[in-house]
Amino acid sequence: MQTKEITNEGLKRGYQLTITADEIAARVDGEVKKIAPQVKMPGFRPGKVPANLVKKMHGEQIHAQAINDTIRESVDGLMQDNELRPAMQPRVELGEGYEEGKDAVLTVELEILPKVEAPTLDNLKLERLTVPVGEDQVDEAIARLAEGQKSYKDAAKTKKAGDGDQLIIDFTGKLDGEEFEGGKAEDAPLVLGSGQFIPGFEEQLTGSKAGDEKTISVTFPDDYPADNLKGKEATFDIVVKAVKVETESKIDDEMAQNFGLDSLDKLKELMRGQLEQETAGLTRTQMKRQLLDTLAAGHDFPVPEGMVNAEFDQIWAQLEQEASSEEDPKAAMKEIEAEKDDYRRIAERRVRLGLLLSEIGQQNNVQVSQQEMSMLIQQAAQQYSPDDREKFVQYVQQEPMAAAQLRAPLYEDKVVDFLFDKAEVTEREVTREELEAAIEAEESEAAKPAKKKAAPKKKAPAKKAAAKKDGEKKAAPKKKAPAKKAEPKKAAEKKPAAKKAPAKKKAPAKKAAAKK
Repeated sequence: MQTKEITNEGLKRGYQLTITADEIAARVDGEVKKIAPQVKMPGFRPGKVPANLVKKMHGEQIHAQAINDTIRESVDGLMQDNELRPAMQPRVELGEGYEEGKDAVLTVELEILPKVEAPTLDNLKLERLTVPVGEDQVDEAIARLAEGQKSYKDAAKTKKAGDGDQLIIDFTGKLDGEEFEGGKAEDAPLVLGSGQFIPGFEEQLTGSKAGDEKTISVTFPDDYPADNLKGKEATFDIVVKAVKVETESKIDDEMAQNFGLDSLDKLKELMRGQLEQETAGLTRTQMKRQLLDTLAAGHDFPVPEGMVNAEFDQIWAQLEQEASSEEDPKAAMKEIEAEKDDYRRIAERRVRLGLLLSEIGQQNNVQVSQQEMSMLIQQAAQQYSPDDREKFVQYVQQEPMAAAQLRAPLYEDKVVDFLFDKAEVTEREVTREELEAAIEAEESEAAKPAKKKAAPKKKAPAKKAAAKKDGEKKAAPKKKAPAKKAEPKKAAEKKPAAKKAPAKKKAPAKKAAAKK
């Protein structure tokens, strides 16, 4: 095999490999010898079929397999002989016009990983901001919990329902006088003013009393999920079976028992633990951002363009999905488009930090065990339907890049923990508001253009901020359910057909290569 370097620019490399016809022919002959003992042909004893007849019967298949194997081994040899560390899968092309009996000319293009100098960790200093959880915070949390546990009691029969009151109703929906599927329910609870139903529905029930029967007309919104109901005018025959008023929520042992706990003290203990866990998570986020900023400030090496593109594509896909759930998707997308260059710079920073953390981990023998990897795969599989879980597990086991993507966040966290242990850490007590402000300030600092550190960056919308967390990826969020529905959330019978069932998730088809 002849090798010729044709590209050597930055991290980009290109090679031309020539595999001679004699090498390919020898490979074919070797394959023929391997399969000849298994070939059966009338008139010949097993294993005695002449090689020329084996070639005649299976030549095309044998030649294709020989070419594929030779190309794979040639590319592997190229990487080994030149000590190349590809950032992503190399692009390999067989020259046009190749046919059996001729030399095979391959073009191999790739980007290599940069040489990264692991930093010295002797002078690493970090500040840990902690938030003590006081009794007043616990009490506030329990008060919010009590407020969310609203209960209702029957009102006087003469009570006219108003906003905040709960109706228990039976309803039957009709289009052109005919009932439509899913438009009927019995003993359905509806809180007036809650926006559970489509516009005009609840308003026409204001002032109703127990025992009232009425027919109302409503028009389904043009963006309603069910095509057969979009923009259609419908009538609903309604029977008001009861009017209920909200009762005062008492914070006592009985309330705690409703949550399966023995007493209010136990509920407070549980709530305190949750708050402490929550603030500990914020503290870790703040420290990690601080650490990443410190590492980013001290390293500025070139990164593979392909890895940056892959990372940017992931960020952009998340932003597009989030924008689609906004009230005005076009306006949201326009705002995001205006900051496209910033997001690409963030993708580059993420890749650089990922490579740096990977180098630190390798230098210090940070490992993800096989047991940890198996747990990761099983946890990730739970987001798929039972029928697709086994397919997902097989996919990850067969695709090294998919396994690397799944492994990356855990490996990164283990390297971060290692660096926390190595750092000189000082602690300072702050309020939760101060801690959240510190996190936001660090995020904003990381998002500034590299050459404009003095100019404060316009604060990104809350939804977009998620994409700007350097080094921290999150799963793409699910789309929000429609804000307005024609059916109650707890109907005794079928819900209106307008509500679509969520589509099953499929095993990912794309290979991830944003981080190692």
